Amino acid sequence: MRVFVLLFNARTENEGIHTIQVGDRNKVLMFESEDDATRFALMLEAQDFLSPTVEAIDSEEVEEFCASANYDWEIIPSESNSLIVPPEVNVDETDWNPNSKQDAGAGTLDRTQESQENSELSQSELDSIRRQLEGLL
Repeated sequence: MRVFVLLFNARTENEGIHTIQVGDRNKVLMFESEDDATRFALMLEAQDFLSPTVEAIDSEEVEEFCASANYDWEIIPSESNSLIVPPEVNVDETDWNPNSKQDAGAGTLDRTQESQENSELSQSELDSIRRQLEGLL
């Protein structure tokens, strides 16, 4: 099944996939809807996160990568009525280790988790983001 994920530095040697941290685990979000993935990417940018690129990819490829990297994954259904928002706190340092064991199939998904420091948003910034998101609807 084709899904959409958020990539940083897409199609470069330093390409990374966005993950969220749930407890002590990393989770890759796979969106069924490109619009939902774009909304999530805009919300990340609004938090002064790096600008991600929304990329279509086969869900099996992401699942294989997650298994090899010991990451969790979740498919965000397109018919979901709830708005998925990024966590308010970003991790300061990635924990990706490219030397950890990977199967050969996951080599094409050599991704790293990207993060930046937490930032507070002013009301005017939140209003601006809200207008951008409403424009996508």
